[in-house]
Amino acid sequence: MNTDLGAHTREAQEISKKSRMIVRSIVGGDTPEDRIRQRCVIATGDPAFADLMRFSNNPIEAGIKAIREGVTIFTDIKMAQVGITKRGHNCRVRCVLDSGDEIARRTGMTRTSAGFMALEHELDGAIIVIGNAPSAAMTVCGMIEQGLRPALLVATPVGFVNAAESKERVRGLDVPSITCIGTRGGTPVAVAVVNELVEF
Repeated sequence: MNTDLGAHTREAQEISKKSRMIVRSIVGGDTPEDRIRQRCVIATGDPAFADLMRFSNNPIEAGIKAIREGVTIFTDIKMAQVGITKRGHNCRVRCVLDSGDEIARRTGMTRTSAGFMALEHELDGAIIVIGNAPSAAMTVCGMIEQGLRPALLVATPVGFVNAAESKERVRGLDVPSITCIGTRGGTPVAVAVVNELVEF
């Protein structure tokens, strides 16, 4: 049975195992996709979330390979950066909010979008994780359409302005991606996806 690398104590490990057992009885399945669906259900507390997940262009294989190679993981917000486990891999986890302030001031675009634009030359072959910002997802989509090639794009932005549309646009790209449909999602889902990939 899978254990959560973030569960450091015996009690935490027992909770993790019990959660996984409960969710496996609800969601079921042993495929890599099933494992990610289960992890996202645990993160949201919502069994219906399993049916919202979408996998495009062999993203699990691509994600596992990238993590094993130690590529950099770029997140849209600090919450995602902090949430991604630092155990079980050698990837550097960076938040794009640490970059792009000048672009944001000059253009008026969101800081997350500006951060991804500022780091464009570092994103090829990286893992991009967007759990909060639809605007950043749209910006990254545009960059991919212009030739950027990340190893994996995890995009689960949440909300009522461009969240559903940005994820649909991601699914139309020819890069490996993991998304969810509709307005639901959020950083906990994106973090759950990455943390489960680390455990393969």
